[in-house]
Amino acid sequence: MDQKRRQLLHAVGGLGVLGLLATAGLISPAQAQAAAARPGFDARELNAALAALGAQEASASAELSLAAPDIAEVANAVSVEVKSRLPGTDRIAILVEKNPFPLAAVFSIPEGTQPEVITRLKMAQSADVVALVRANGRFHIARKAVIVTISGCG
Repeated sequence: MDQKRRQLLHAVGGLGVLGLLATAGLISPAQAQAAAARPGFDARELNAALAALGAQEASASAELSLAAPDIAEVANAVSVEVKSRLPGTDRIAILVEKNPFPLAAVFSIPEGTQPEVITRLKMAQSADVVALVRANGRFHIARKAVIVTISGCG
């Protein structure tokens, strides 16, 4: 089966599942549409992902912390922690500069909750891990270099 046909079947199958879930009342149509439209996840370079998120002019902030290991022995599950002390934080995104698709995760932070996330991600090679936080409509960024000894993407 050629690659384009596989991609088409995968896309149609995913939309069909979302449609069935919406029809059954398990998710709202808005949730189904939101799952299908995920800006930035298809970007192939860091700047394109930042642009898709609307964060081309993100500024560094001391109120944002990013914790990740200096060296990841096996990059299949690199632990990353992001904390924001910026008031009005409503979104946290994590990107990996040299991954085939840099945008790894986006978290919506509901009002009144602690803006902290901890997750694990795959890394293709040694690269900067980037935390992007949106607070009061402005974007803030932090970077941490992580050395990978064995690739997690392949």
